[in-house]
Amino acid sequence: MATTQHYVWAGGHFALLAAAFRIFLSWVTFGNPSVWWYKFAFTGALLSYAIVCNKSLGTPQPNAAYIKKCIADENVQYLLLALFWWTSKPVTISLLPYAIFSLFHALTFARTTLMPQFLPPGPPAAAGGPPTPPPLAKKLQNWVKANYDRAMSVVAFTEILILIRVVLGALTFQNSLLSPVIFAHFLRQRYWQSAFTRHAIATVDVQVTTLARRPGVPPVVDQVWQKARSVIATWAGSTLQAPAADAPPAGAARR
Repeated sequence: MATTQHYVWAGGHFALLAAAFRIFLSWVTFGNPSVWWYKFAFTGALLSYAIVCNKSLGTPQPNAAYIKKCIADENVQYLLLALFWWTSKPVTISLLPYAIFSLFHALTFARTTLMPQFLPPGPPAAAGGPPTPPPLAKKLQNWVKANYDRAMSVVAFTEILILIRVVLGALTFQNSLLSPVIFAHFLRQRYWQSAFTRHAIATVDVQVTTLARRPGVPPVVDQVWQKARSVIATWAGSTLQAPAADAPPAGAARR
């Protein structure tokens, strides 16, 4: 049976989804996204991720082992990033990865917790056996399984776009100079923790290298790009451990 904490966790995801929908609707219709909705969305994220982090890491402890465990936990990373976005000038695209995570968590919560309470169960799998979950719940489960990898890939490419956005935003004074620094460090962590991020970065690397070497492009463009690749690779790999097994999806309710 779901606990009150579980309902609060789900409520944070539903709140984030509702606010993100409102913001993206305003965005695509060339409106001015509300700062209030932006902060409300990340408040939902902070609530959900705080619950997950508390459940997975336990009571905070003032020792090096606990701090090291927190730093390596991807849910802590997303929690801290959400806090940074909440306190910063809005960057609308920064909501998209959180909204995608929340969509999958909200659908799973609806399937496992809400639908069994409000929808009639399906017929028993065998004569005399227990009833099966509602048919709609089964369809929803199949949809989540079929689209999960694709959605995580979208998250990975979106996070690269966010880095580009905050770098350009820093150059044009649309966001703080701290934003690209913090997000670059976050993306470096994601590279070593997520196969989806590694694939997205490798894909972008190949595409940019191909464009830089196209006939007619001055050779200096490729030279500059290769120098940039070398600097980025040195920075990204200088203080990181080798990739470990991919962690559970961010924001997951680890029960």
